[in-house]
Amino acid sequence: MQAQAESRHSSEGGGRAVRLRSFGGPEALEVHQVPAPEAGPGQVRVRVTAAGLNPMDWVMTADADTAARFGLTLPVGFGTDYAGVIDQVGEGVTGFAPGDRVFGGALSRAVADLVVVDARGDTAADEVHHTPEGVDDRTAATLTIAGRTAAAALAVLGSGSGAHSNPGLGLGPDDIVLIGGAGGGVGVFAVQLARVAGARVIGTGSAASADHLRSLGAEPVAYGDGLTDRVRALAPEGITAALDLHGVDTVYAARELGVPDARICTIAAQIEGVPAANGANAAPGALEEIAALIAAGRLRVPVAATFPIDEIRRATELQAARHVRGKVVIDL
Repeated sequence: MQAQAESRHSSEGGGRAVRLRSFGGPEALEVHQVPAPEAGPGQVRVRVTAAGLNPMDWVMTADADTAARFGLTLPVGFGTDYAGVIDQVGEGVTGFAPGDRVFGGALSRAVADLVVVDARGDTAADEVHHTPEGVDDRTAATLTIAGRTAAAALAVLGSGSGAHSNPGLGLGPDDIVLIGGAGGGVGVFAVQLARVAGARVIGTGSAASADHLRSLGAEPVAYGDGLTDRVRALAPEGITAALDLHGVDTVYAARELGVPDARICTIAAQIEGVPAANGANAAPGALEEIAALIAAGRLRVPVAATFPIDEIRRATELQAARHVRGKVVIDL
């Protein structure tokens, strides 16, 4: 049985996709017309309406050695987070149909008019989820990488403290958690998920980001020299957990404040004794839980900027500068 070719518009003629013919930075990104991919058995094809950018997008295509660790070879696509509408369903697929609004991950191929993904996939490299009513496509296109990473990291914190009433979030009302890099792409999710769990959150950032952090529910504290003393002044009773989303400074501050290594987590550095997390470790259902919180108005994702696909280089330069407060999204 062939895939159901339910899309009758321009799918058969192909579409646009961002491609790299050589590894490098934003200057290597090019928009090409490519043939339409076909949904094989167990797969669905999605007509993409929005694709969210993440640091890993340009990190893993920057050079051949890094790309190889992700199984990428030239020519290669770009971007992982997507949202859109299913327009073709392959043999054996259940639970999805043409016309369904969906979001998910398509490793280094999401910035394209059409992507094919595994309907049963369960990693950011290849997955699809129904988009709830009340969640727009731009927001849905920001969830997969950052949402998975935040959920996995918070679960690590919970595993180091015994059972919580909500183990998927890893924190509870008795926790005071220090989050380093709280205003970044993963921090947006980590702060709010911790607050949903009832924890008090202290988030590091620049002085200019203080209002942004407060809007997410964190108490801002300036990073840099003297961080430990500033956190101690905010929480003289002590902190119970820490999440370093940027480097190592938050880890060292947490240790000075008496937090055991089991309740510290990193995502961007390896420190002996401190557990690390990445999105591949997120619990089943984590993304659906995050999407449901957004639909219920309990979590929001600030979209800082949107660009058409033809401006992919400018969008990537903005995202890579790491100063944007919120997510950068490509409209297709």
